[in-house]
Amino acid sequence: MTDLALEAWVCGLIELNKLEWMLGEGRSWTPGARLKLLFAGYNGTRNTGSDVRVEEMIRQIRGILGAENLTLSVMSQNFDRTRGYFGDARQIRLPDLFPPFLHSEVRKNDGVVACEGSMFKSKFANALTTMMIGALGIAAAQNKLSVAYGAEAGDMDAVLQKMCRRYCGDSLVITRNPESQLVLGKLGVSTELGADTAWTFEPHGSEYGRKVLREAGWDGTTPVLGVCPINPFWWPVKASLAKWLAHSVIGAYKESYYRTLYFHRSGREVQAAYEKYLSALAGAVEAYRKSRTVFPILIGMEMLDRDACQRVAAKLGGAPVFDSGSYNMYELVSILRVCHRLVSSRYHAIVTSMPAGVPSAGVTMDERIGNLMRERGHDHLLMRVDDPGLEGRIIAALHALDKDADEIRYDMGRVVARNLQLMARMGVYFEEQVARRYPAFPIRTGVLSWEDYLPPLGPDLRNLLQMHAGVLSS
Repeated sequence: MTDLALEAWVCGLIELNKLEWMLGEGRSWTPGARLKLLFAGYNGTRNTGSDVRVEEMIRQIRGILGAENLTLSVMSQNFDRTRGYFGDARQIRLPDLFPPFLHSEVRKNDGVVACEGSMFKSKFANALTTMMIGALGIAAAQNKLSVAYGAEAGDMDAVLQKMCRRYCGDSLVITRNPESQLVLGKLGVSTELGADTAWTFEPHGSEYGRKVLREAGWDGTTPVLGVCPINPFWWPVKASLAKWLAHSVIGAYKESYYRTLYFHRSGREVQAAYEKYLSALAGAVEAYRKSRTVFPILIGMEMLDRDACQRVAAKLGGAPVFDSGSYNMYELVSILRVCHRLVSSRYHAIVTSMPAGVPSAGVTMDERIGNLMRERGHDHLLMRVDDPGLEGRIIAALHALDKDADEIRYDMGRVVARNLQLMARMGVYFEEQVARRYPAFPIRTGVLSWEDYLPPLGPDLRNLLQMHAGVLSS
């Protein structure tokens, strides 16, 4: 019932903003002034994927529109966990009770860029999708720039579908795969095809990752096997006043408590499925290293992954754990890129390791990793977290990573190059939308190549683009 109340509250605020705009209230961008953009996302929880996405959006948009023409703000739930991120963008605190914040903050800006990858889905939390739709809807209601940038869409409950249909039709929605276009198209929301924005991320150099691994016991030569586990079964997070009261009064639901009124799924079935998944991961790694000497490490891309990492490490008789609570995004992705093989239930662990040519397999809980693996042509390297015989399938995938490593690297490189081109196209769409909404804004002139719509690329990505130049020109 609490989610419904939150959704109704946000819908009411969007309608209120429509009325206020019709009555002449609200501010509008003035030619010659800096364009104020609010990046609305799920930052400040040390979710490496979310943070990397926003970092690259800001770098890209700053390059396209000119840093001197912009004033950027980024939402953060915890400034300590986003310190040193997002360049010179101002960080503003996102409260748990976000509707009043959206109502007051969006009107201070000239546009909203919705950043969350899992933007339109009920898999994780209806509140998150409600916030994304609210930010986009309020901006559109005020006739401001309203852009969903690199969005993914999946299953949504009926109320969210209606909200999306009603309030996202006047936004520029750029998805990161065709599958998301199909989902939103059925709701009458027009879209453009783009990509995730993490492809251009530049972490610390490999010397950092190698140094950290040596300090953890690596000999510098044994192949490193990275494993990125999660708890895939305790989603979605839902608000519950009854659970909150029980938690507050007698300490009940301690293990499933998320924050404020929100709780993870819990119960015997959830715990049993979680244990089976972790055991399959650990069992597959144990079986694999009987045939090949490897140095296994556990990588937690979000602080919530720490428990899964520690449990798998214990099942392996001890293995180093590196999680985002202890390592920032520049450090953690550097560690990822030193790996020789990767098995991951985290989408962005796969994305951010692909530019370094790390052969990877995915164990997925939703459509994100599946969409990426199909794009790579690697369905045989894709498993679901609840697959029967999961351990055996992971073992087979690990051996396939060894057997076909060169071919897999080539396929991944092709996909990275293609996504860089799609990311550049996103930049073109964004620039065109700014010009339509604010015709007096100083857009760049002259002859520009598609690479001029990307943030500055590191040498590895430039070499990769040269290697796949034929694919890009075809």
